[in-house]
Amino acid sequence: MSEPLLTPRSGLPELITDEAGFLAALESLARGHGPIAVDAERASGYRYSGRAYLIQLFRRGGGLHLFDPIAIADTALWGTMDLAFKDCEWIIHASTQDLPCLRELGIYPEILFDTELGGRIAGCERVGLGPLCESLLELQLAKEHSAVDWSIRPLKDEWLNYAALDVDVLVDLRDAVEELLTERGKLEWAKEDFVAILNNPPNPPRVDPWRRTSGLHKVRDRMTLAIIQTLWIARDQFARKIDVAAGRIFNDEVLLTLATKRPDNVDEFAKIVKRRTRVPNIPTTEWFALLHQTLKLPEAELPVLRTPSIGLPSIKLWKERNPLGHARLSHARAVVQQRAAELEMPVENLISPEVIRQLVWKNPPEQGLEKYIEERLAGGGARPWQIAQIAPLMGQPMLATVALPTPVVPTTLEANEALVPVQAVDETVGAIVPAPVTTEEENLL
Repeated sequence: MSEPLLTPRSGLPELITDEAGFLAALESLARGHGPIAVDAERASGYRYSGRAYLIQLFRRGGGLHLFDPIAIADTALWGTMDLAFKDCEWIIHASTQDLPCLRELGIYPEILFDTELGGRIAGCERVGLGPLCESLLELQLAKEHSAVDWSIRPLKDEWLNYAALDVDVLVDLRDAVEELLTERGKLEWAKEDFVAILNNPPNPPRVDPWRRTSGLHKVRDRMTLAIIQTLWIARDQFARKIDVAAGRIFNDEVLLTLATKRPDNVDEFAKIVKRRTRVPNIPTTEWFALLHQTLKLPEAELPVLRTPSIGLPSIKLWKERNPLGHARLSHARAVVQQRAAELEMPVENLISPEVIRQLVWKNPPEQGLEKYIEERLAGGGARPWQIAQIAPLMGQPMLATVALPTPVVPTTLEANEALVPVQAVDETVGAIVPAPVTTEEENLL
């Protein structure tokens, strides 16, 4: 039976907002031992930037500390923290979310333990911080302030209490996850993944990010597309300037309305924008002028309706465009899914779906298939443990010429009778193989 943890076990510390408090906290942390638990609170959905608005640290023997990075803007201080604990392990839950804002401050962990990813690899069914603490530590954490605007000042005590709890339990959770990984022979796998996270380069900027506008698939003419592009960029530049999430200035529905209605006076334009905005002093006159400048563009300067796809085509097109690749993929998905079930871990953590797709798209060589598979997996970014698990399974799928049959959706009666997954006959080898992944699982492989 889990017990609620309502306040930090050593009490709620004062928020650190100046250099003296910062340096005193560093001295306290230096007297501690073992890894350092860290968490960051951002203002996602409220602010344009992904910067941190609160940093929480905990170390056994070194105490729990809350830092206000807005008040403590001196990058040299954060650099001092980074150097002081360069040899320490940093514990982060869902590290890919917090690492960018930590690095922006000047903290660059070199040893990582990600409790969320560790929980996935270990086979935990629910890996959010709250559920994981409940299942492994028998503690219930309050999560009612997870979506607040952390850029607001002053920060409320109940928010700080919530944030402090996240790191107060993180070292204990790390030990519990490590014990589980060790019991299941997966600790080295997790460590390889932690290293890979730290070594991954930042994602490159998106090409034409405005093409991700909600509802863009409904647009059928290039002029409307050009207006969306113009106003999307104007909104994005303004959002960046005032550090407010773009959707809070006006949402994509308003953007589409402006592009399709094309108001012929600034008052009408402003009325459409201000009906849904949460931000004052929007430059509607300037944006109205941009809209009408765009209307004067010659056709040659308008964006194309559809851009060429980059990378492999959608899986739905494989059967027609690459029948052999489609056959190989169906067999590969089946064996990967089966192995993931045996290892009690999500398919996407066993191997990246994109790596499998890249592997099976091209026809394999007539000789040296085993080496070819290993090299293709490694070239796609698979870790050594993943290659060891997946490469031996790929020999038969790479030689398949007939796709596994697509499962038929059963009737209600048939569904009630189907207590176990149906097996399918592999026509290429005459063997019984696991049923292939269904359409609903296609996003994973």
